[in-house]
Amino acid sequence: MNSSKIIAAAALTLLAAAGAQAETYEGVHALTHGANRTQVQAQAVVAAHSENPYAEGADSGVLTIASSADRATVRAQAVAAAHSPNPYADGYGQGVLTLAGSTLDRATVRIQARAAARGFNAAAL
Repeated sequence: MNSSKIIAAAALTLLAAAGAQAETYEGVHALTHGANRTQVQAQAVVAAHSENPYAEGADSGVLTIASSADRATVRAQAVAAAHSPNPYADGYGQGVLTLAGSTLDRATVRIQARAAARGFNAAAL
């Protein structure tokens, strides 16, 4: 029994040794181009100023739209849109909330507001 175990272990060792082969190290890769430092720097500047080839839609090109509207018309429309109410705001289209008119005059309200800001009781004044 011992001999059969020894033979089986030796066979497994030979099988493992045959299957395990290490890769050889070939060192640092050799240069694939002969460009000097200034040429590489010039290429880097060109690459930095060109558009990103990996950007989304990089191959689609620039979309140009021919418009018949002049600059002043477009600017006037933009100003009107900027001053109009926001249609995506909460409560848009609900109408303007009208407040009930106050019977207090402006000076009284101002005195009460200042007193409240300073922590005084405005009703005691």
